[in-house]
Amino acid sequence: MVYFDNAATSFPKPDVVYESVMKAMKEYGANPGRSGHKLALRLGREIFETRELLANLFNIKNPMNLIFTFNCTESLNIAIKGILEKGDHVITTSMEHNSVLRPIKAMERQGVEITIVKGDSAGRINPKDIEKSIKKNTKLIITTHISNLTGTIMPIEEIGKITKKKGIYFLVDAAQSAGVYPIDVEKMNIDMLAFPGHKGLLGPQGTGGLYIREGLDVRELSQGGTGSVSYELEQPNILPDRYESGTLNGPGIIGLGAGVKYIMEKGMDSIRKHEEELTMHFIEEITKINNVKVYGPLNVEEQGAVVSINIGNQDSSEISYILDQSYNIEVRPGIHCAPIAHETMGTLEQGTVRFSFGPFNTHEEIELGIKAIREISNQL
Repeated sequence: MVYFDNAATSFPKPDVVYESVMKAMKEYGANPGRSGHKLALRLGREIFETRELLANLFNIKNPMNLIFTFNCTESLNIAIKGILEKGDHVITTSMEHNSVLRPIKAMERQGVEITIVKGDSAGRINPKDIEKSIKKNTKLIITTHISNLTGTIMPIEEIGKITKKKGIYFLVDAAQSAGVYPIDVEKMNIDMLAFPGHKGLLGPQGTGGLYIREGLDVRELSQGGTGSVSYELEQPNILPDRYESGTLNGPGIIGLGAGVKYIMEKGMDSIRKHEEELTMHFIEEITKINNVKVYGPLNVEEQGAVVSINIGNQDSSEISYILDQSYNIEVRPGIHCAPIAHETMGTLEQGTVRFSFGPFNTHEEIELGIKAIREISNQL
């Protein structure tokens, strides 16, 4: 089996991730922060270690400003709904995932104004177009770091300079970049950073996080038990407790920590270089095949390890089915929860067949994918 669906979730994970999850569940699977016995304390310490690892990875000064969530979608919902109010204006882009678009549409019904800046034919966003869209009531700018449709890398550092100059909050969706591309929340002027644990960070599903800059007041979306100041009926205002009601996914967070350690040991630059080489190999060969349309910038300087294609006018789901059933190659067809991005590419009706590569893919697998597309194209 050849797995080319790493943009949905990375697979396989490093063995150390599986091992650490099972060890946590079997040896010290107590409830962190809820008891004073040694099992609960051990799990609590290791959860904090993962918090510190992620803080180091993103250059977050205070690890307590990083909260754990169950996925990037939850992180984005907290950031968007916790900062915007009636009368505010928010700017985002046409290359966003529904995890951004749907929460801001929900806020639109509550009186928030939305501007969606359109990308070009390769999914690129011009920061000047974002700056031109700023109004007096603009409170938040949201952009993905890397498009989940075209792999287009967005100029978040340049956008961050604009938001800092204008005094506007900046939220970055790092769903396709965290763990592979350098992210420095200080250098890039990022006020809130949402990320999943189960993609480039190589952790289990059911893990994610949100960084909230010091002093930024974001309303929590839920209240409940935190294990702290339990005598108070009001939600505690301290971080991370304010946003972490209920029992955390302890074993999952331990696995996430193991994934981050693996990345640090292998070297993020080394992992990214490998993925860039795979992407370049795929693009160079796939663009030679007749009747195949390839979307995005088509160079690794501007594109992550995500490549979307179509074969003629064939339905993307049909191509994906053939790849799965006849070639044992796993990809993702359709709209990829990014309808406006597909409108931008002109692929809303057809969808695309998305190939996304990870650290454990090989050049031999890339050749198998190219061979399969060539044969399918010839047959059709």
